[in-house]
Amino acid sequence: MVGKITIAIDGFSSTGKSTIAKALAKKLGYIYVDTGAMYRAVTLYAMNHNFVSLDNFDREALVRSLPSISLTFKFNVDKGFAEIYLNGVNVENEIRTLEVSQLVSKVSANSSVRKKLVFEQQVMGKDKGIVMDGRDIGTVVFPDAEIKLFMTASPDTRAQRRYKELITKGDAVSYEEILQNVVERDHLDSTRKDSPLIKAEDAIEIDNSDLGLNEQFDKIYALVKSLSSIN
Repeated sequence: MVGKITIAIDGFSSTGKSTIAKALAKKLGYIYVDTGAMYRAVTLYAMNHNFVSLDNFDREALVRSLPSISLTFKFNVDKGFAEIYLNGVNVENEIRTLEVSQLVSKVSANSSVRKKLVFEQQVMGKDKGIVMDGRDIGTVVFPDAEIKLFMTASPDTRAQRRYKELITKGDAVSYEEILQNVVERDHLDSTRKDSPLIKAEDAIEIDNSDLGLNEQFDKIYALVKSLSSIN
Protein backbone atom coordinates (compact mmCIF):
# COMPACT_ATOMS: atom_id res chain seq x y z
CA MET A 1 0.00 0.00 0.00
CA VAL A 2 1.15 3.53 -0.75
CA GLY A 3 0.06 6.69 1.04
CA LYS A 4 -2.59 7.04 3.69
CA ILE A 5 -5.04 4.26 4.38
CA THR A 6 -8.34 3.68 6.16
CA ILE A 7 -8.32 1.65 9.38
CA ALA A 8 -11.70 0.30 10.48
CA ILE A 9 -12.09 -1.00 14.03
CA ASP A 10 -15.31 -2.77 14.95
CA GLY A 11 -16.31 -4.80 17.97
CA PHE A 12 -18.47 -5.20 21.03
CA SER A 13 -19.07 -2.49 23.62
CA SER A 14 -16.35 -1.83 26.19
CA THR A 15 -13.63 -3.68 24.30
CA GLY A 16 -11.42 -0.60 24.30
CA LYS A 17 -11.97 0.21 20.62
CA SER A 18 -11.89 3.96 21.19
CA THR A 19 -8.80 3.86 23.40
CA ILE A 20 -6.84 1.86 20.85
CA ALA A 21 -8.16 3.87 17.90
CA LYS A 22 -7.17 7.16 19.56
CA ALA A 23 -3.65 5.90 20.31
CA LEU A 24 -3.26 4.46 16.82
CA ALA A 25 -4.41 7.66 15.14
CA LYS A 26 -2.05 9.73 17.28
CA LYS A 27 0.89 7.45 16.48
CA LEU A 28 0.15 7.56 12.74
CA GLY A 29 -0.82 11.22 12.57
CA TYR A 30 -4.25 10.19 11.33
CA ILE A 31 -7.71 11.59 12.03
CA TYR A 32 -9.69 9.66 14.65
CA VAL A 33 -13.48 9.40 14.55
CA ASP A 34 -15.46 7.83 17.38
CA THR A 35 -18.70 6.80 15.65
CA GLY A 36 -20.05 5.45 18.93
CA ALA A 37 -19.92 9.02 20.28
CA MET A 38 -22.06 10.12 17.34
CA TYR A 39 -24.79 7.59 18.15
CA ARG A 40 -24.53 8.46 21.83
CA ALA A 41 -24.96 12.16 21.02
CA VAL A 42 -28.11 11.46 19.01
CA THR A 43 -29.34 9.35 21.93
CA LEU A 44 -28.66 12.21 24.34
CA TYR A 45 -30.62 14.54 22.05
CA ALA A 46 -33.52 12.07 22.02
CA MET A 47 -33.40 11.79 25.82
CA ASN A 48 -33.35 15.55 26.29
CA HIS A 49 -36.41 15.90 24.06
CA ASN A 50 -38.26 13.01 25.73
CA PHE A 51 -38.21 10.92 22.56
CA VAL A 52 -36.68 7.88 24.25
CA SER A 53 -36.62 6.23 27.66
CA LEU A 54 -36.39 2.68 28.97
CA ASP A 55 -40.13 2.22 28.38
CA ASN A 56 -40.78 4.41 25.36
CA PHE A 57 -39.31 5.35 21.98
CA ASP A 58 -41.02 7.90 19.74
CA ARG A 59 -39.16 6.97 16.56
CA GLU A 60 -41.17 9.26 14.30
CA ALA A 61 -40.45 12.31 16.45
CA LEU A 62 -36.72 11.56 16.43
CA VAL A 63 -36.66 11.01 12.67
CA ARG A 64 -38.46 14.33 12.12
CA SER A 65 -35.82 16.03 14.27
CA LEU A 66 -32.77 14.54 12.53
CA PRO A 67 -32.25 17.59 10.26
CA SER A 68 -31.95 19.68 13.46
CA ILE A 69 -29.12 17.54 14.84
CA SER A 70 -25.62 18.78 14.06
CA LEU A 71 -22.62 16.70 15.14
CA THR A 72 -19.04 17.94 14.96
CA PHE A 73 -15.68 16.94 16.43
CA LYS A 74 -13.24 19.49 17.81
CA PHE A 75 -9.70 18.61 18.84
CA ASN A 76 -8.94 19.17 22.51
CA VAL A 77 -5.23 19.94 22.77
CA ASP A 78 -5.09 19.23 26.51
CA LYS A 79 -6.72 15.82 26.20
CA GLY A 80 -5.08 14.90 22.93
CA PHE A 81 -8.22 13.81 21.09
CA ALA A 82 -11.30 15.25 19.41
CA GLU A 83 -14.43 15.71 21.50
CA ILE A 84 -17.95 15.58 20.15
CA TYR A 85 -20.24 18.60 19.99
CA LEU A 86 -24.03 18.36 19.70
CA ASN A 87 -25.48 21.48 18.10
CA GLY A 88 -22.41 23.44 19.14
CA VAL A 89 -22.27 22.16 22.73
CA ASN A 90 -19.53 19.88 24.06
CA VAL A 91 -21.30 16.71 25.28
CA GLU A 92 -18.26 14.43 25.61
CA ASN A 93 -18.94 13.76 29.30
CA GLU A 94 -22.75 13.68 29.11
CA ILE A 95 -22.79 10.89 26.52
CA ARG A 96 -20.66 8.52 28.64
CA THR A 97 -23.26 7.85 31.35
CA LEU A 98 -24.95 4.53 32.04
CA GLU A 99 -28.30 6.14 31.17
CA VAL A 100 -27.11 6.84 27.63
CA SER A 101 -25.52 3.37 27.42
CA GLN A 102 -28.86 1.78 28.27
CA LEU A 103 -30.61 3.53 25.37
CA VAL A 104 -28.02 3.93 22.62
CA SER A 105 -28.56 0.51 21.04
CA LYS A 106 -32.29 1.25 20.76
CA VAL A 107 -31.63 4.56 18.99
CA SER A 108 -28.79 3.27 16.80
CA ALA A 109 -31.00 0.48 15.44
CA ASN A 110 -33.18 3.08 13.70
CA SER A 111 -32.55 3.02 9.94
CA SER A 112 -32.95 6.78 9.47
CA VAL A 113 -30.44 7.50 12.23
CA ARG A 114 -27.94 5.08 10.74
CA LYS A 115 -28.39 6.47 7.23
CA LYS A 116 -27.65 10.02 8.43
CA LEU A 117 -24.60 9.07 10.46
CA VAL A 118 -23.13 6.61 7.96
CA PHE A 119 -23.26 9.34 5.30
CA GLU A 120 -21.50 11.79 7.61
CA GLN A 121 -18.87 9.19 8.52
CA GLN A 122 -18.15 8.41 4.88
CA VAL A 123 -17.67 12.11 4.17
CA MET A 124 -15.23 12.37 7.10
CA GLY A 125 -13.14 9.52 5.71
CA LYS A 126 -13.24 10.25 2.00
CA ASP A 127 -9.59 11.38 1.93
CA LYS A 128 -8.31 8.38 3.94
CA GLY A 129 -5.72 8.86 6.68
CA ILE A 130 -8.39 7.96 9.21
CA VAL A 131 -8.96 5.54 12.08
CA MET A 132 -12.65 4.97 12.73
CA ASP A 133 -14.21 2.69 15.30
CA GLY A 134 -17.76 1.48 15.80
CA ARG A 135 -20.05 -1.43 15.02
CA ASP A 136 -20.31 -1.43 11.21
CA ILE A 137 -17.24 0.42 9.97
CA GLY A 138 -15.65 -2.49 8.13
CA THR A 139 -18.94 -3.90 6.87
CA VAL A 140 -20.99 -0.81 5.93
CA VAL A 141 -19.17 2.52 6.30
CA PHE A 142 -15.85 1.51 4.75
CA PRO A 143 -16.17 -2.01 3.32
CA ASP A 144 -13.03 -1.33 1.25
CA ALA A 145 -10.90 -0.26 4.22
CA GLU A 146 -7.31 -1.45 3.81
CA ILE A 147 -7.17 -2.71 7.40
CA LYS A 148 -10.11 -4.06 9.40
CA LEU A 149 -9.95 -5.13 13.02
CA PHE A 150 -12.67 -6.76 15.10
CA MET A 151 -12.21 -6.46 18.84
CA THR A 152 -13.79 -8.70 21.42
CA ALA A 153 -13.47 -9.75 25.06
CA SER A 154 -15.58 -11.73 27.51
CA PRO A 155 -18.71 -9.98 28.88
CA ASP A 156 -17.32 -10.21 32.43
CA THR A 157 -14.07 -8.54 31.43
CA ARG A 158 -15.85 -5.76 29.57
CA ALA A 159 -18.31 -5.16 32.40
CA GLN A 160 -15.46 -4.92 34.92
CA ARG A 161 -13.64 -2.37 32.76
CA ARG A 162 -16.77 -0.27 32.31
CA TYR A 163 -17.58 -0.50 36.02
CA LYS A 164 -14.12 0.78 37.01
CA GLU A 165 -14.39 3.61 34.48
CA LEU A 166 -17.75 4.82 35.79
CA ILE A 167 -16.80 4.43 39.46
CA THR A 168 -13.67 6.50 38.83
CA LYS A 169 -15.90 9.24 37.42
CA GLY A 170 -17.99 9.14 40.59
CA ASP A 171 -21.08 7.49 39.08
CA ALA A 172 -23.25 5.45 41.44
CA VAL A 173 -23.49 2.14 39.56
CA SER A 174 -23.29 -1.54 40.39
CA TYR A 175 -21.28 -4.20 38.62
CA GLU A 176 -24.44 -6.26 38.11
CA GLU A 177 -26.27 -3.53 36.20
CA ILE A 178 -23.20 -2.86 34.08
CA LEU A 179 -22.93 -6.55 33.17
CA GLN A 180 -26.62 -6.66 32.31
CA ASN A 181 -26.18 -3.62 30.08
CA VAL A 182 -23.20 -5.20 28.31
CA VAL A 183 -25.12 -8.43 27.61
CA GLU A 184 -28.23 -6.57 26.45
CA ARG A 185 -26.24 -4.30 24.14
CA ASP A 186 -24.45 -7.30 22.64
CA HIS A 187 -27.82 -8.86 21.82
CA LEU A 188 -29.37 -5.67 20.41
CA ASP A 189 -26.29 -4.73 18.37
CA SER A 190 -25.91 -8.22 16.91
CA THR A 191 -29.56 -8.87 16.07
CA ARG A 192 -30.77 -5.53 14.70
CA LYS A 193 -32.00 -5.65 11.09
CA ASP A 194 -30.04 -2.62 9.88
CA SER A 195 -26.24 -3.00 9.88
CA PRO A 196 -25.93 -5.57 12.69
CA LEU A 197 -22.65 -5.99 14.52
CA ILE A 198 -20.83 -8.75 12.67
CA LYS A 199 -17.20 -9.46 11.93
CA ALA A 200 -16.27 -8.63 8.34
CA GLU A 201 -14.93 -11.65 6.47
CA ASP A 202 -11.56 -9.98 5.98
CA ALA A 203 -11.30 -8.50 9.49
CA ILE A 204 -8.64 -9.66 11.94
CA GLU A 205 -10.09 -10.58 15.33
CA ILE A 206 -8.37 -9.28 18.45
CA ASP A 207 -9.46 -10.86 21.75
CA ASN A 208 -8.10 -8.55 24.44
CA SER A 209 -9.61 -10.29 27.47
CA ASP A 210 -6.11 -10.91 28.84
CA LEU A 211 -4.19 -8.03 27.26
CA GLY A 212 -3.14 -4.82 28.96
CA LEU A 213 -3.42 -1.53 27.07
CA ASN A 214 0.27 -1.29 26.19
CA GLU A 215 0.47 -4.93 25.15
CA GLN A 216 -2.67 -4.54 23.09
CA PHE A 217 -1.45 -1.40 21.34
CA ASP A 218 1.96 -2.90 20.54
CA LYS A 219 0.28 -5.96 19.02
CA ILE A 220 -2.11 -3.93 16.88
CA TYR A 221 0.48 -1.36 15.79
CA ALA A 222 2.85 -4.13 14.73
CA LEU A 223 -0.03 -5.71 12.82
CA VAL A 224 -0.88 -2.45 11.05
CA LYS A 225 2.76 -1.95 10.06
CA SER A 226 3.01 -5.50 8.72
CA LEU A 227 -0.09 -5.04 6.56
CA SER A 228 0.79 -1.64 5.14
CA SER A 229 3.67 0.57 4.06
CA ILE A 230 3.52 2.51 7.35
CA ASN A 231 6.88 2.81 9.10
